Amino acid sequence: MAPSETWDRPRRRYGYLGLVAALTFIADQVTKAMVMATMRLGEVIPLLPPYLDLHYITNRGVAFGLFARLGDIFVPIAIAIMAVIFWYYRSLRRRRIWLRTALGLQLGGALGNLLDRLRFGSVVDFVDFHIDAINFHFAIFNVADSAIVAGVGILLASLLLQGD
Repeated sequence: MAPSETWDRPRRRYGYLGLVAALTFIADQVTKAMVMATMRLGEVIPLLPPYLDLHYITNRGVAFGLFARLGDIFVPIAIAIMAVIFWYYRSLRRRRIWLRTALGLQLGGALGNLLDRLRFGSVVDFVDFHIDAINFHFAIFNVADSAIVAGVGILLASLLLQGD
């Protein structure tokens, strides 16, 4: 069977999506559970001073704290985004492994943050990147946020470089 033919099988196509999404979701939820079990809300633990800390916060916004005031609107938005991911993934006919991986990362990240919203009313964030020497402080984020951003980057690169 040719490599492109293996992707014609729904079990292979959706199995790959499910695997990438599940690994992303598990990594996100395990890291959040570790932070919640070992830190107090607001606590900061330096990892690589003066650049990287664990800083346990919660966030009602989207990735990197954007639109925090909109809060609950993100549950239906996340569900709609996941539906679009499934719809687009379903339309892929060729192997397109990078594109499939990108969509799996986005799906797993969206699921991780959605579960937080449903369980806690906000998302657990804990990665705090900053460069004190130049007073640069990036928004605090989590594994799901990273997966979503990486997935979008891979998606854009894949579409631009591979076309179609």
